[in-house]
Amino acid sequence: MPDLPYEYAAYYLIAINTGAFAMFGIDKARAENGARRISEDQLLGWAILGGTPGAYAGRRLFRHKTRKQPFSDHLRIIAILQIAAAVGLAVYFMPL
Repeated sequence: MPDLPYEYAAYYLIAINTGAFAMFGIDKARAENGARRISEDQLLGWAILGGTPGAYAGRRLFRHKTRKQPFSDHLRIIAILQIAAAVGLAVYFMPL
């Protein structure tokens, strides 16, 4: 039973990263077809919720939002903060 929270966390991260990746693909397709777009705030929201790896993968694969400087800076800041939080949690919970 103690592994259950980690299992839920893994499922959450898989789902949120898949969603973030898909959002970049959907937005790219909408951009090419002149349809209504997904806002940058929504794309960044998926990253904030833990989908940063999926967002970066979607950006790269779909070549989407790669030249938007404010967007790139915001995504980079989110990634740095998440890495810092992960390191902080790892150090905090590290057995002595």
